[in-house]
Amino acid sequence: MSLALELSIFAKLFAAVAEEMGIVLRKSAFSPNIKERRDYSCALCTAAGELLAQAAHIPVHLGALPRTMARVLPEFPLGPGDVLILNDPYWGGTHLPDITVIAPFYSEDRLAFHLVNRAHHADVGGATPGSMPLARDLRDEGVIIPPTYLCRGGEIDETFLSSLTSQMRVPEERRGDLQAQLAALHRGQERLPALVSRYRLDKLLTMSQTLLGYSEKAMRGAIASIPEGEYLFEDYLDDDGYGRQDLAIRLTLTISGDTALLDFRQSDDQTEGGVNAVPPVVEAACYYVFLSLLAEEYPINQGCFRPLTTLTRTGSLLDPIFPAAVAAGNVETSQRLVDVVLGALAQALPEVIPAASQGTMNNVAFGGRDPETGLDFTYYETIGGGLGGRPGSPGLSGVHTHMTNTRNTPVEVLEHDYPVRLTRYALREGSGGAGKFPGGLGIIREFEFLTEVTVSLLTDRRRQAPYGLHGGQPGAKGENVLITTDGEQPLPGKVNLTLPPGSRLSIRTPGGGGWGEKDWKIMGLKDT
Repeated sequence: MSLALELSIFAKLFAAVAEEMGIVLRKSAFSPNIKERRDYSCALCTAAGELLAQAAHIPVHLGALPRTMARVLPEFPLGPGDVLILNDPYWGGTHLPDITVIAPFYSEDRLAFHLVNRAHHADVGGATPGSMPLARDLRDEGVIIPPTYLCRGGEIDETFLSSLTSQMRVPEERRGDLQAQLAALHRGQERLPALVSRYRLDKLLTMSQTLLGYSEKAMRGAIASIPEGEYLFEDYLDDDGYGRQDLAIRLTLTISGDTALLDFRQSDDQTEGGVNAVPPVVEAACYYVFLSLLAEEYPINQGCFRPLTTLTRTGSLLDPIFPAAVAAGNVETSQRLVDVVLGALAQALPEVIPAASQGTMNNVAFGGRDPETGLDFTYYETIGGGLGGRPGSPGLSGVHTHMTNTRNTPVEVLEHDYPVRLTRYALREGSGGAGKFPGGLGIIREFEFLTEVTVSLLTDRRRQAPYGLHGGQPGAKGENVLITTDGEQPLPGKVNLTLPPGSRLSIRTPGGGGWGEKDWKIMGLKDT
């Protein structure tokens, strides 16, 4: 058997463990955000904590895992039956709703692998339902979980678990989702012994290291194909929700041989609102963009990341100091980081890189009390938009782009589980940027609340439009609109508000930027 074929087999075997963990997590979860939207990620790591294989889940979750593992494993050793839990962004997490659990896998009395999953919980406490508030302090965004042993020797610490979930809204749902995460780890623990039995542990460990080296070589080859040089690009977040606008993310991208240096140290200082992003999120965005340059057959693992170096400045928007709020950094700033890295690469690879996609996740969180059941509820979702036009193809419409890879909650599920109606769900006509290859269309998603709710919006690209490339036009900016009997009222991109029954909230997401100057003569049209 050739080495390439053998590597392909083992890459798929390892990835299948993560995929099966994900299936168990989804089918066991309680909240629609996990079981319907699939806002979770599963991975298999080496004994040293290097990302070895992943399921096709959430880029911002998975790309941040290497920093998480490197941060916690040296200080929190894991024995058989132990599980570590955390969500602290300053301990390698992303933002507080993303709860990570880590378990070791031992074979022949040796630490062989680590099993990891990360899931976005619909609430982890904090100032507002959904734990995605406009806030100035991390502690207002939810319960902070530093690295803590959730299980020791196979036994759950029920005292800790009860105390933790009691600080969150709808604690039964939170407990159910955490149990689903543990079930996913358990499935991984069941699958790995079968691989050891079939291939022997030494063979698995050898192939793990070979796969990391293989993927590193592939990434170095992709980088070496980029013209050497220094490429500068900057783009802006709309605001932080507290009056500070046009927050700059500045990149100097240096391609030298088969390595890439991404220097963000000239980006703006950290800010009051939660658009600050911790370094693991910055790395995840950079990794995602460069992974997109690889051919599909290459396995994605930490070897791919070895030729990439990111630099941030402490106290900046991309390397904040505790207790800076970071809820939107994971979801909004990560999207802008992708736009910036793509913008720099577009100078080096003009016939490869697409125009900007919608550049936001359009975060909507709300909660209240169901008038029929008398029970509290919380809900969270992100909303798709337009993909940027690409060389040779227009952008896709109404899709989740870049750092999110979730689904939309089906209308039937949303209306069945919560006191809300979806009064409109459609593509947003005319929102894609014009060009030879136009940008995709955004979405209009309109909620009617049947009871009083507290709503949090964390959205961007409401002031700064998604850019077009090479003569393509920008995509339409997004809009948030409150509809009452008094008419339509525009809302800020980032806001907390309480709405009475009968209120309607319309989220109109951005379109993608267009790529290339439109050839009106060929089209037989006039530029109007």
